[in-house]
Amino acid sequence: MKLQFSEYRSDYGNYLFPYVIWGYPEAHESPADCFRQGFLPGNRDMSRYYMCRHTRVDLAKFEHSSENRRIMRKGAGLTSRLIPSSEFDYTPHWRGFCRSYADHRFGKGVMSDERLDSLFSSPVCSHLIHYRHETSGEDVGLVVCFLQKPRAAFYYYAFYDLDLFSKSPGLFMMTTTVQRFQEMGFDHVYLGSCYSRNALYKSQFKGFEFWNGFRWSQNIKELKFMIGRDQENVHQHLLETPEYIESYYPEGINPLP
Repeated sequence: MKLQFSEYRSDYGNYLFPYVIWGYPEAHESPADCFRQGFLPGNRDMSRYYMCRHTRVDLAKFEHSSENRRIMRKGAGLTSRLIPSSEFDYTPHWRGFCRSYADHRFGKGVMSDERLDSLFSSPVCSHLIHYRHETSGEDVGLVVCFLQKPRAAFYYYAFYDLDLFSKSPGLFMMTTTVQRFQEMGFDHVYLGSCYSRNALYKSQFKGFEFWNGFRWSQNIKELKFMIGRDQENVHQHLLETPEYIESYYPEGINPLP
């Protein structure tokens, strides 16, 4: 990848000069190569990526936990099907359905109709998973995803009926999606970033990993340390923090090749 560094707020007193790392894939690199190197799409045409603390499930290690099975039972009666985006009928009904969810989840007007329209017509939306009630046929939700079989599946956006809160539809959709992609023979499913305790639900899957800036880690305690650190007044880079190194990498960290 070709890299570009966009400067963020500096802290000259502590010699902290942060940069956001942007990556531009070269001709021989596919989206799966970018995901593997710690990047997620920075725009919907997938021409630019950004490095972040994102998460994935190694599907070779995935199997249902007791919590996963509990969530699956709560979603009994809901069915789903995978649809190529070229075959999905993005109607005014679906625009309103997704807009209602987005207004509640992200704030009214944050995701405009124009943004929704561009999402469903963009390269990052290669497929959708449509959830509905098995008996009534009523729509329950959609998952917008990007698939590059067999290497990478990216769980990008989910929209669902907020009246079904008691059924935990969001967790049900994510759990069944992870299972689906394992059954389809994918290597990894990428679940987006994790910067708060509210996002730790993504770690419930066996085979869970997160990108820490220099490697994929399976250590949930390390992830929780990093999330807690985000809430503090930080005066050192992570790799200069003795508590972090002594707790998680006492053998030292080798530079990237």
